[in-house]
Amino acid sequence: MKSIRITANEVAKKAGVSQSTVSRVFNPKATVSTKTIDKVNEVAQKLGYRPNVLARSLITGKTKIIGFIVSYLDNQFYSESLQKLSEKLQDKGYHMLIFTIDNKPEKIAKMVQELLDYQVDAIIAASVSIDNQLATMCAEIGVPIVLYNRSQNNDDVSFVTSDNIAGGKTIAHHFAKIGVKRPSYIAGWQGASTQRDREIGFLQGLDECGLSLFAYAKGDFNFAKARIAAQEIFSTSEKPDGIFVASDHMAFAVMDYLRFELGLQIPQDVVVAGYDNVPIASWASYNLTTIHQSTETMVAETVNAILQLINNSDHKPIRKTIDTPLIIRQSTRR
Repeated sequence: MKSIRITANEVAKKAGVSQSTVSRVFNPKATVSTKTIDKVNEVAQKLGYRPNVLARSLITGKTKIIGFIVSYLDNQFYSESLQKLSEKLQDKGYHMLIFTIDNKPEKIAKMVQELLDYQVDAIIAASVSIDNQLATMCAEIGVPIVLYNRSQNNDDVSFVTSDNIAGGKTIAHHFAKIGVKRPSYIAGWQGASTQRDREIGFLQGLDECGLSLFAYAKGDFNFAKARIAAQEIFSTSEKPDGIFVASDHMAFAVMDYLRFELGLQIPQDVVVAGYDNVPIASWASYNLTTIHQSTETMVAETVNAILQLINNSDHKPIRKTIDTPLIIRQSTRR
C-alpha cells in the first residue's frame, strides 16, 4: 500500500496556524514562540509530517550538504577524521556526502563534477589533490573547496594541514639525539604535499645534524607496499638502524615485517618512527614514536573555514598550518 506524504498545509490546518508558520517552526534560524513550536511539533508528530529539505533548498539556494572526497579510509587517520567531521558538521546543521576515489586527476575531476550536480554547499578534499583549474571552477560558481591534510601552491585555495616540514625535521633531530647512524625513509604517495613536505623536513633535519640518508623506498601510504619497501631497504648486507615512515599506517606494516619476518628487535636493532599518532600507535603491540596530528584541531579549523567561506562568498582563502609535537614511545627508546 502506497503511503501518503503529509504536507505542511495539512499540519497548518490541524494546528490552526498558517503554512508559513509551519515552515518557520522547522527553520532553526526563524523566530517562533515556544507555544507555537510545541503545538506544531505535536501535530506534525501525530500526522507523521517531515519537512521537505530538498524543496527548501530550492528556495534558500542551500542544500546543507558538504561533499567529502577521500581516496582511502583504511588509514585510521582519515576514518577518525571523517567521523569527527561528520559530527561537527551535524552540530552546525550540515550533512556529508562521501565519495571515495582513486588518486587520478581525471577521476577526481569527474567526481567534483558529480558533487556539483548534487548542489553541495562546499567540498572537503582529503588525501586527494585538487588541481588549480578545478579549484578555480568551483570558486567561480560559488562552491568553496577546503583541502584537509593537504596544502597547495595556489593562493586561491583554502587548506588545513599540519606543519609537515617541521614534523620531518623533528624526527631527524630525534634520530640524531638517540644515536642513529644510518637513517632511512619510507615515503608516501609522491603526489601528496604531506609526503613531499615530510621528506623535505626529514632531509633538512638530517643535514642540520650532520647525517645523510642511508636508504630510501616508496610505500605510497599503502600497508602492503610499505612492507615491500621495508623488504627492499633491508635486503642489503649493511642495514638501517633507524627508519622514519611517512605515516603510522605504513609504519605498522614495517614493524610487523621487521619483527616477525626478519626477527629484529625494535628499538634494540632498529628504531622506527611514524607520522599521525593514530590511536593504534599507542597500543602495546606497537608503542610507536610518532608526530602528533590533532584531528580535533584540524577538524575544528576545517569546519570553521567551510562555514566562513559558505557564509561569505568574498572571503579570502583560509590557510591553516597546525603545530606537530613529537610523541616519544618505546619504538625509539634505546
